[in-house]
Amino acid sequence: MNKKLIVIALTGIVFSVKAQTKLIQLYPNVDHNKSHPTLTVYTVDSMVQPTGTAIIILPQRISHKEYNIKIAEWLSKKGVAVFLLNYGLVDKEKLTITLAETDGFAAVSYIRRHSATYKLFPNQIGILGFEDGSLASISIALADTTSNRLDFVGIIDPNFTKTSLNAAKSDAPPFFIATAAGGSKAKQLQYLGLYNDLKNAGQSTEIHLYANENNLVFDTSAGSWNNCFVNWMKGQGLLKPISNEKTEARKAAEGWQNLKKYYDDLIYNDWSWLSKYRDANTQMPAPAYGEKRVVFLGNSITENWYNIDSIFFKKNDYIGRGIGGQVSAQMLVRFREDVINLHPLAVVIEAGTNDIAENRGPISIKNIFGNIVSIIELAKVNKIKPIICSVLPATDFPWHHGLNPAQKIIKLNSMLKHYAQENHIVYVDYWSAMVNDNDGLKAKWSQDGFVHPNLTGYKVMEPLVQAAINKAL
Repeated sequence: MNKKLIVIALTGIVFSVKAQTKLIQLYPNVDHNKSHPTLTVYTVDSMVQPTGTAIIILPQRISHKEYNIKIAEWLSKKGVAVFLLNYGLVDKEKLTITLAETDGFAAVSYIRRHSATYKLFPNQIGILGFEDGSLASISIALADTTSNRLDFVGIIDPNFTKTSLNAAKSDAPPFFIATAAGGSKAKQLQYLGLYNDLKNAGQSTEIHLYANENNLVFDTSAGSWNNCFVNWMKGQGLLKPISNEKTEARKAAEGWQNLKKYYDDLIYNDWSWLSKYRDANTQMPAPAYGEKRVVFLGNSITENWYNIDSIFFKKNDYIGRGIGGQVSAQMLVRFREDVINLHPLAVVIEAGTNDIAENRGPISIKNIFGNIVSIIELAKVNKIKPIICSVLPATDFPWHHGLNPAQKIIKLNSMLKHYAQENHIVYVDYWSAMVNDNDGLKAKWSQDGFVHPNLTGYKVMEPLVQAAINKAL
């Protein structure tokens, strides 16, 4: 198993792209107005770059929690940090506009004080209000206070209960207003009155008058209030990413997807990975007179060996044909292209680790043994001396935990050793040389603590395999 195969093993993992949440007490340790308001923080989705913009959602009189969460998660995917206000009223306590305003001010104040913590711009904090929350949003936006002043406001289908509002000022923040034509005329007039006041004060204001209240439900259609609201925010410069670079999470996700596509292509179009060494095999000249060509067939233990100690292969004219992650069946399928056609005198066979790790699904020890015997028989028919290698010790696989492979490896090695003795085939016992007291690979000879040898480990293996090759030839 190598890094490439670890990728294969993990490509089934689904990347979580939902915003992370955190609960904040607005008035910790204080019984404020018989309520216990909180802010649920929805951080920016890790797949997108943050914009530095924050939105406080002031909910409906009777909070529609799931509805608000949908909006919060949707906005987080636009690069916006969302703070969902929960008034935290005790049983039978009714929400008042005054309480909504008070808690709304506290929320604005909290976010502005902690803007650096949440990586926000202190001048890009707004409110999105529904029903009574809309009225509170207007009051907060038009208030005289400067420390809690909003930078933009969205009001969706407000439930106007006041006949008069604070007069719009020239320093009022930009407003987005959405209402339904099917509502009461008095309500529509109040909307339009607010819109006209803001426009007359020279403020950036946009109003959307929908056919009926069903159009004010959150959905993903192009003309929905939420998409119009986001387009309006873009026009206000509130959705500009702080960087044009892809986030680390997106880079990782795309990388995994590309690798998954790559390996899926191998599985469906080149299962045994014949293309891996195709060019190298084509360019390989026929053995010279007197050349004792030896091919190493195996998995990542063989592939890593060549990469970590290529000098060992080059000085002995050994040919490495290891492919990380492969099981014995794949080696059997590619044996002709990667071994027979190269006309070696001997082949060193290292197989079984990934079978026991179930890289291609569960398989019995008997069938693993059978695949390796088939490889040996193919070698013998083609007058290639087979050299059987033991499977290296392992107590676990980092890419597939919990299989308890130690005893399975011992059993397979016993079968291979017995077969080698019965058929007068050279057997290389790496296992005995490298095992620790727990039937695993000695840590000092391992690069990952489980399966793969490091350079020192390969230095232990090299004289063993050389002695076997000399004996076989």
